[in-house]
Amino acid sequence: MADLPSIANNPDIRFLGKLLGDVIRAYGGEALFRRTEYIRAASVDRHRGITEKDATELGLDRLSLDETLDFVRGFMLFSMLANLAEDRQGVAAEKGADVDSALRRLAEEGIDHAAVMALLDHALIAPVLTAHPTEVRRKSMIDHRNRIAELMALKDAGLAETPDGDSVDEAILRQIALLWQTRVLRRERLFVADEVETALSYLRDVFLPALPALYQRWDRALGARSPSFLRPGSWIGGDRDGNPFVTADSLRTALAKACEAVLGHYLDAVNALGAELSISSGIADADAEVQRLADASGDTAPSRADEPYRRALSGIYSRLAATHLALTGKPAPRPGTLHDEAYPDPQSFRADLVVIARALRAGGGGALASGGALGRLIRAVETFGFHLATLDLRQNSAVHERVVAELLKVAGVEADYLSLNESERVSLLRHELSNARPLSSPFATYSDETSSELAIVRAAAEAHAKYGPACITQHIVSMAQSVSDLLEVNVMLKEVGLYRPGDPATAAIMAVPLFETIGDLEAAPGIMTEWFALPEAGAITRARGFQEVMIGYSDSNKDGGYLTSTWSLSKASTALKPVFEKAGVGMQLFHGRGGAVGRGGGSAFAAIRAQPTGTVQGRIRITEQGEVIAGKYGTRESAMTNLEAMAAATLLASLEPDALSAVEQARFGAAMDQLSDTAFKAYRALVYGTDGFRTFFRQMTPIAEISGLKIGSRPASRTKSDRIEDLRAIPWVFSWAQARVMLPGWYGVGQAIAGFADKGLLAEMAASWPFFAATLDNMEQVIAKSDMAIAERYAALVEDRTLAGQLFGAIRGGWQQTHDGLLEITGQSRLLEKHPALDASIRLRLPYIEPLNLLQIELMKRHRAGETDERIGEGILLSINAIATALRNSG
Repeated sequence: MADLPSIANNPDIRFLGKLLGDVIRAYGGEALFRRTEYIRAASVDRHRGITEKDATELGLDRLSLDETLDFVRGFMLFSMLANLAEDRQGVAAEKGADVDSALRRLAEEGIDHAAVMALLDHALIAPVLTAHPTEVRRKSMIDHRNRIAELMALKDAGLAETPDGDSVDEAILRQIALLWQTRVLRRERLFVADEVETALSYLRDVFLPALPALYQRWDRALGARSPSFLRPGSWIGGDRDGNPFVTADSLRTALAKACEAVLGHYLDAVNALGAELSISSGIADADAEVQRLADASGDTAPSRADEPYRRALSGIYSRLAATHLALTGKPAPRPGTLHDEAYPDPQSFRADLVVIARALRAGGGGALASGGALGRLIRAVETFGFHLATLDLRQNSAVHERVVAELLKVAGVEADYLSLNESERVSLLRHELSNARPLSSPFATYSDETSSELAIVRAAAEAHAKYGPACITQHIVSMAQSVSDLLEVNVMLKEVGLYRPGDPATAAIMAVPLFETIGDLEAAPGIMTEWFALPEAGAITRARGFQEVMIGYSDSNKDGGYLTSTWSLSKASTALKPVFEKAGVGMQLFHGRGGAVGRGGGSAFAAIRAQPTGTVQGRIRITEQGEVIAGKYGTRESAMTNLEAMAAATLLASLEPDALSAVEQARFGAAMDQLSDTAFKAYRALVYGTDGFRTFFRQMTPIAEISGLKIGSRPASRTKSDRIEDLRAIPWVFSWAQARVMLPGWYGVGQAIAGFADKGLLAEMAASWPFFAATLDNMEQVIAKSDMAIAERYAALVEDRTLAGQLFGAIRGGWQQTHDGLLEITGQSRLLEKHPALDASIRLRLPYIEPLNLLQIELMKRHRAGETDERIGEGILLSINAIATALRNSG
């Protein structure tokens, strides 16, 4: 691509864009390059107001189908490279989003070091990777992109050659050429095993080296060694809510592969330490404990007779290799030369490493003990254990109901559990939990659903015995609506010994309710009050010290709209706090966020800081999925930046005093109640109260075409119904984004602002309330990415023109109200006036997105008219991929 005045401030984009243009010319030909360049320049000029040329006059109609495919790939690759360049330049970086800055801010506010360390003693911050299907790019594309990032880092360092002797610039050009020639679309739908492998690549290649390095940085900032409070989690292989392909076998596969990866990392690290610690006992006295390890190692090589550290590490390596064989069933990639017994748990392995660390610290004033490879390895063992990432189980409460009903019926305990009311269910389930007798029998016959669920909990029990209890600690209950939903999970866990009756009872895996709809969020405090009131539940949670509650952003948004969802989540968090305090239990909120704003996306730093006072308490888990995983954790550097921001935000949200007085909280809260009520009614009236809306949505957006992307292993809907209620939130948000409406991220807010009399109060809230400011900031980004002129072209796809005119008119009017109201209460003359970097980022992309939208519409028309040329279908899928890449989020 030729140089653009609009990107003059980012030399990386100019450099990469020029190389992409060279590649298109070299591999696509001069004619394709010139045609692509003409469309690009015409679209850029139109967006700058240099020409009044209509969007239809961009020359898109002169592209053949083959040229269309190449054109779309070119624009998609430019967006991918622009994203990379911006990430490197820190366009999305936030001021103060690091632990050093957070500590300074806390100190200025009178929060002393002791308070920070006390918080970290019980803290947990966990990004949890999920397989939610929102990543449209193939892993091969992401790998080339990450290699370019690595090469650009060499260029930053002033290096002209790679370590292998290649020219850096030529190596970057080679990667872009490979991108151009790499197939963009997946040919086969992903299987669970594919999703496991993808997640494993991030955990193994990024989290494993990045987190120990971050801890070294944090320890220096804190002036003391902190506990390992940030640990990754995963749902991949254990999340079977609506995914029939997740089974006990996929759970075992996910755990086994993670174990193999982390043990391989440890083996390499111990081997490297053996090469490094060449300390001779003839020069430095050997510590008695190190000598004990050395003597017990069985390493009698004469060349190492005076090197106790190396001999001790030979023994450690030998035991670790034996552990690899015992846990994976495979010999270590580099088998040990000695034979020894496996470590029974990660703590035993760590204890041997600590022996060496203490000995190094004792000599020479501790010169060899400050961090280094040994310190990073000890930190890794504390953080990752033998399991790498804690794997959650998840299932829908309706499935648990049916399974427990069948178990009770076959066991002769209760013939019709599903007909019982809630109090009857609770009484029966508590009675079963007080009895160690199992309900299931190996001689009974069960339905496939019940057999599958029993197999899952058996696999979980096996995993606890094999990898340790940290490998699975939570069982998420989707659509939790009652105490019985939690008791049912414990009844199933009791079948395999993961729940044990007694005084007190114990549960090795915690049942976690997921409150998803607006009604469920409102009911959450009452349900948790009832839960803690049960003697066995109260005893279990107090023994553990905390109870987790998951709150869902996606379904609450689809249910009630953006503003009501956001406010309901905040109110539920606030209302849960006194419930937990009364029960004497720590609260751990698990935020089910997606990539798009309509599903809780946006800045994690701002989102955590905007949580209600007293609801974070040093403990927070957040889902990470799809394109967010690649964007935040694609490279070690980006991962460290984003993990640091999570840590800093958690410290601030947990320890900073409330920014609002009690009077302000009451005033602002009452205003939000009014805004939310108006927005909720407007959203529900449009989406669920308008005849024909379902048809309008399915004909206007590429919802049907998105299903052909093969980006995940699970179905798009929970049932075969085409109702909005049964559609998953991801394709709902994804479809509106493609059509440039972004409806889930703003609809109803404009009506709420317009109907609120005191605009001065709203301006005050926007200026002084972090929650409201973050809510508006996220929505402003969505409004800026939307385009009603392009959306109107999508509305023309709706067959009933009267219906299309009525509904699109309501949407366009709502958008204008939201746009105008947002500017009024934020005091801006245009969108993103106060966020110039984000403004520049979005403006850069708009000329590249519009032609893609126009092509997509034309291809959809032809496809829906019955044209069978396979290039039309491929072009639609490519355009979906390209638009998602340019928008930087999908679902």
